[in-house]
Amino acid sequence: MQELSTSSKLKYIFSIPVIISALGYFVDIYDLLLFGIVRIPSLKALGLNPDVDGTFILNAQMIGLLLGGIFWGIFGDKKGRLSVLFGSILVYSLANIACGFLPYFPKEHLLYQYAGLRFIAGIGLAGELGAGITLVSESLPKNLRAIGTSVVAGFGLMGAVVAQLTVELAGGWNISYIIGGILGVLLLFLRISVSESGIYKTIEHQSVSKGNFLSFFTNKDRLIRYLKCIAIGLPTWFCIGILAVLANQFAPELGIENLNPGKAIMWAYVGISAGDLASGFISHLLKSRKKAIFYMLVFTVIGVAIMLFGKTNTETKYYIFCVWLGLGTGYWAMFVTLAAEQFGTNIRNTATTTVPNMVRGLVPVMIFGFDFFKKDFSVIVSAAIVGIIVFGLAFYSSLTVSETHDRDLDFTE
Repeated sequence: MQELSTSSKLKYIFSIPVIISALGYFVDIYDLLLFGIVRIPSLKALGLNPDVDGTFILNAQMIGLLLGGIFWGIFGDKKGRLSVLFGSILVYSLANIACGFLPYFPKEHLLYQYAGLRFIAGIGLAGELGAGITLVSESLPKNLRAIGTSVVAGFGLMGAVVAQLTVELAGGWNISYIIGGILGVLLLFLRISVSESGIYKTIEHQSVSKGNFLSFFTNKDRLIRYLKCIAIGLPTWFCIGILAVLANQFAPELGIENLNPGKAIMWAYVGISAGDLASGFISHLLKSRKKAIFYMLVFTVIGVAIMLFGKTNTETKYYIFCVWLGLGTGYWAMFVTLAAEQFGTNIRNTATTTVPNMVRGLVPVMIFGFDFFKKDFSVIVSAAIVGIIVFGLAFYSSLTVSETHDRDLDFTE
């Protein structure tokens, strides 16, 4: 293949599919993390328990992500990548606008109303990243895929930072929900200019089976590939779902007066955004997805160990470690790209959409394990036990999964 000129590379990297996917992921992350950021103030304002009720609502959102990932994944392989980009953003934008009006809802069953809206938002949010990464992966030359998807994630993940700043500046947690929903509706109109993936068009009218979710479980090799992709992503949401979202639970044992989960999430995503931008270039230089992910996992697990057992006794130190863990788990885009490259065009969107949402959907399982171990151990030791399991699975999978750097994606299963 002829080497592309610098101007041609930049044209691809900053093409319409990349820009629109990056903006979409920005809004997606804003809305996805917003509940974690406003969990305490919103639940206190509504007369609910930030920890007990907050965990219930977070689990509802994560279950929505899990089910939505399956729905949008199948839908994107059967009806096209663009159908997901339009449908998913409309669902989660309207759900988030509705969350902004929760203070005016009837007080009876308010917990279930909040949880229901976050469940619907989770269903919508599930489609954004997978469809965007699939579209970009199929639209860019294979030697630029890693950089293109890193640009999408690196910019998109800044949505968490903007979400925290919006909460601080908007003057009310409910206003932040409305702003997020409006941003999504505005982006919906920009997506009119995006074209469908050329690779998908080649199989659109073929008789090959498309979007068959059960096919991941009917073939041993395919199932192993699928499970390994999921396992590789688990540490990302261990760090966010436990160490950042539940940061306030670690404060007493670390001797810290107060830890703000919203700020912990914000600083983690500052690191993740930078890490995601870097991961694509690291993979490009190493000519390997596996090596890039493995080295970033090593960097992350060192940070977790020092954070939990290295006398992190001030609020500032905790947030610094959140940045560290964010940098390390910034292989999120690389792991989703790896999933896209593992499977054929006819189930690629199903894989790319369900894999990250399986990871998100396993957050309640991680939190359950965390709460289970807290019965007999300290908060720190409980987190460490869950971390050992999660990182163990990720290291094994990253070392044994097949390499996909420069793989041609024009194939079917």
